[in-house]
Amino acid sequence: MSEPAGAATSPPQPKDENHSVVKAAGLIGLATFSSRILGFIRDMVLARLFGATAAADAFFVAYRIPNLLRELFAEGSMSAAFIPVFTEYHTLRSKQDAWELASAAFTTLLTIVTAITLIGILGAPWIAWLIGWGFHDDPGKLELTALLTRIMFPYLLFISLAALAMGVLNSMRAFAAPAFSPVFFNIFIIGCAFFLAPLMEQPILGVAIGVVAGGAAQFAMQLPGLHVRGMLFGLRFQPQHPGVKRIGMLMVPSLLGLSVTQINILVSTFLGSLFPGGPTYLFYGMRLIQFPLGIFGVALATAILPTLTAQAARGALDELRTTLGFGLRMIFFIILPAMLGLILLRQPIVHLFFEHGSFTKTDTVATATAVLCYAIGLWAFAGVRIIVSAYYSLQDTKTPAITAAVAVGANIVFSLLLMGPLGAPGLALATALASMLNGSILVGILNRRLGRVDWGSVGRSIGRVLLACIPLVGACLWVANAKVWTHEGQWIAKSVMLGVGIGLSVAGYLGVHGLLRSEELDVLLGIVKKKLGRAARTVAGG
Repeated sequence: MSEPAGAATSPPQPKDENHSVVKAAGLIGLATFSSRILGFIRDMVLARLFGATAAADAFFVAYRIPNLLRELFAEGSMSAAFIPVFTEYHTLRSKQDAWELASAAFTTLLTIVTAITLIGILGAPWIAWLIGWGFHDDPGKLELTALLTRIMFPYLLFISLAALAMGVLNSMRAFAAPAFSPVFFNIFIIGCAFFLAPLMEQPILGVAIGVVAGGAAQFAMQLPGLHVRGMLFGLRFQPQHPGVKRIGMLMVPSLLGLSVTQINILVSTFLGSLFPGGPTYLFYGMRLIQFPLGIFGVALATAILPTLTAQAARGALDELRTTLGFGLRMIFFIILPAMLGLILLRQPIVHLFFEHGSFTKTDTVATATAVLCYAIGLWAFAGVRIIVSAYYSLQDTKTPAITAAVAVGANIVFSLLLMGPLGAPGLALATALASMLNGSILVGILNRRLGRVDWGSVGRSIGRVLLACIPLVGACLWVANAKVWTHEGQWIAKSVMLGVGIGLSVAGYLGVHGLLRSEELDVLLGIVKKKLGRAARTVAGG
């Protein structure tokens, strides 16, 4: 009888694991950065063409429905439940066993999500009536929301299959194709907004078609990677497969766990529809928050989950605690300065990127206020993803689900309390506060269950980060108070001002870390030097 894969090799050392996690996160972050840049261009195009009009409100409310289901059913619970089980099969069993599990999961997912999609298409008017609560006095707006919902619901099917493909590839430490696939999603939306939308009686319908086409492209892009690794899905309807049953058992409670932020955003969308322009302001505000969160927070959480899962499968809890502490230090090293930058530069950023065409100065002020309220909780949004990854690596999806339910309840209470005095931005602040509560509860429970994580090291790292942010704050205040923002036009001067300010902020921040000899900076510089050295040897060899 042959030994399980990996049995003959010694487990990686903690420093090697940390290096591997950061390297993978860097690749994912680079890919996500490309996607976010295109996403920014996409949002600029939509803001210019549709502003905060009734059509934009209807689109963003309708898009929230399949997007929420994607987070809950696909990228959220599916990835969190599938990766630990598939990693165990791939690590401890044969390749054939792993392929059979992947194919059985694919067929089962295809069957279930197809049924959900058909129900969603048929029930679109009722779904729109429920989620677009504030549209009831405008039948035309509500009807458009229902039509957009019906068009975009198939997006759920494609993005669910794309999430499963991503789970297989990430488990095999292949991060490039899954990370770059959202680039095609944005390309299709931009293309349809420019070329298809003008041909339609209601141009916003062309954007909705682009959403579906982009989801299909995300799935298709990952198929070659699966084929190369011998994991191209086959049709095997085996819902009773032991691995599929375990995935299902892990998915049920995790439907809330990893996606608490999206559920809270859905609550905000529901209540935001009561305010003119509310859904649009909240959408663009969260888009700016998702830029650093997606590039760094999601990238690191995606990269760290397979490592944590492998450590848990070996029973190496000391290594798991070390990796978890390192992940939190790295996330705060990047997210805390990004949070301060967004808070201080929110008005210039929204003005420069979105205040064109149909997007007015009033829209800029409202969106910037939403950015402020969301950004207060950016550290919690990112930290929760890392903490939840530790729970999922231990195949515990119940605890995050329970804490998420508490956080959702708190978000509803906070929203009802804050929407009166603050309007739509109060809903963003409620989302941030609920995420902070969720993270605090998760950390408390995990610390008792897992044993002592090196919180002292995490605290010292945060202290260095805050000290290094002093020059960053100075540079951001200088940019935000510049007179150029009070002038009409002058877009080149404004772009240069913002770019110089961000450059000075980053240079000052990293400079202080260099003086403090921060380990987090040393890890990043080590990877960069290694890549540059490899590139130089390649050029020399060529």
